[in-house]
Amino acid sequence: MKIGNPLDKALGGIAPRTEGATTTTSSSKAKSSDGGIGQSATVTLSAAAAGLMAGQAGDFDAGKVSSVKQSIDDGTYEVNAEVIADKLISNARDLLQPRQTA
Repeated sequence: MKIGNPLDKALGGIAPRTEGATTTTSSSKAKSSDGGIGQSATVTLSAAAAGLMAGQAGDFDAGKVSSVKQSIDDGTYEVNAEVIADKLISNARDLLQPRQTA
């Protein structure tokens, strides 16, 4: 199972993604930790986060999710170890290959 980009974790956030990012500035004053009023905050959202905030669902197949959930509940869901092993090897290859810069 591939969750996120492992290179981002390995780099420790050195180079954050900014492609398609949007910037939002809060118009209200934020309270500081000592109870006083501080400067307003500026938040930068990635394109994916901005899409989620706008209500864009992306690639989601509710029927497939329901089908898998039902088969798990019934005890009939089968895990294909060969496919999992192939994907693990593929992910390892992706990690070991140097990044290509444009």
